[in-house]
Amino acid sequence: MNSVAKSLLKSVKHGRAAWLRSSSACSGKQHLRKLVLGIETSCDDTGAAVVDDAGNVLGEALHCQREVHLQAGGIIPVVAQQLHRENIEQVVKEALGVSGVSVQELAAIATTVKPGLALSLEVGLHYSLNLVNKYQKPFIPIHHMEAHALTVRLTHHVEFPFLVLLLSGGHCILAVAQGVSDFLLLGQSIDIAPGDMLDKVARRLSLRKHPECHSMAGGKAIEHLAQTGDWQQYTFRLPMQQHRNCDFSFSGLQNLVNKAIIQKEKEEGIQEGEILSCVKDIAAAVQHAVAVHIIQRTYRAMLFCIKNSILSSKNATLVVSGGVASNQYIRKGLQTLADANDFAFLCPPPRLCTDNGVMIAWNGVERLRAGLGVLHSTDGIRYEPKAPLGIDISKRLEEDSIKVPKLKDMMVSMLKSNLVK
Repeated sequence: MNSVAKSLLKSVKHGRAAWLRSSSACSGKQHLRKLVLGIETSCDDTGAAVVDDAGNVLGEALHCQREVHLQAGGIIPVVAQQLHRENIEQVVKEALGVSGVSVQELAAIATTVKPGLALSLEVGLHYSLNLVNKYQKPFIPIHHMEAHALTVRLTHHVEFPFLVLLLSGGHCILAVAQGVSDFLLLGQSIDIAPGDMLDKVARRLSLRKHPECHSMAGGKAIEHLAQTGDWQQYTFRLPMQQHRNCDFSFSGLQNLVNKAIIQKEKEEGIQEGEILSCVKDIAAAVQHAVAVHIIQRTYRAMLFCIKNSILSSKNATLVVSGGVASNQYIRKGLQTLADANDFAFLCPPPRLCTDNGVMIAWNGVERLRAGLGVLHSTDGIRYEPKAPLGIDISKRLEEDSIKVPKLKDMMVSMLKSNLVK
């Protein structure tokens, strides 16, 4: 482990990592209900929760590594792994303790095994298998993106099928959820995810040095500064305009933004690492470009699903989840798109959009109900850093070559809502 990693871990032991806890009050015995323990370690948060088959969150705990990785300017896998190892037992004990449930009372243990950081996934799987073998409990391996997609069914009454957009620091996926373990993949990022791109732009702008943003993660800092910036001061060419599909691309947009930042630094006579006077306008323009790109691809997915009767035009639903779904500008743009196309629009609450144990436990409950992927033998179980979601029909979608109408009228609607400066 290098010196940076060691110093970061040392700072954690002095109390810089925060504990986030919440629980749902419950009363009475739970003997008649099936209880699932969910464990999440796919990236940089250690989460655990107990959820019953009625959708009640009996107890949860989350150890957040954000402050540690902010110091390094990004996630260091070996640090994330070590922090998971140090905290997973306490997180699980906390969730079980708050819920008032013992491991013996559990119907199953569900754990994220794909996709994610290999070193992080290994910690959760190893710990879970020890529990499973010790207490002889069924094991339910969970696909992280499936869990994000189905979280909305914990908080809202949503029937299959529905269109789901998953936005996070590591993923950008458009899919149709047809069942608990039945997805049609419409499109995904061909390079980096939107959250990753926003974090990298924030680092290039040195937003940790900005007095309003020193304790914020990159994407949150961009969103905060954009609120008082003017996106119209900069125009960034939108990605993949010539491709009539639902794939996303953010690396080219990031390069355009970096070139604009370099140009402004030259004009203002400052060095990299100093704060530009126009930083709020750049933040607003970047956020706007990301939002419009996402909205355009989602619009095409809507049109494709209605045209091919994958979704009914009478009761179609768009679900948006994942960490970037908590960005209010992007969320409101998607809400406007849904309203304009007679789609219901649903998002889990912000705390369930980011990684957590609740969504893993709930996915376990859904799979337990359906009898899907409930294992009584864990022989051969492995974690998978990369794993597709569902059946890929993106080529079929591209063959339809659906032209997306201009978004001008929708942007006017956003202006009227004071969402676009």
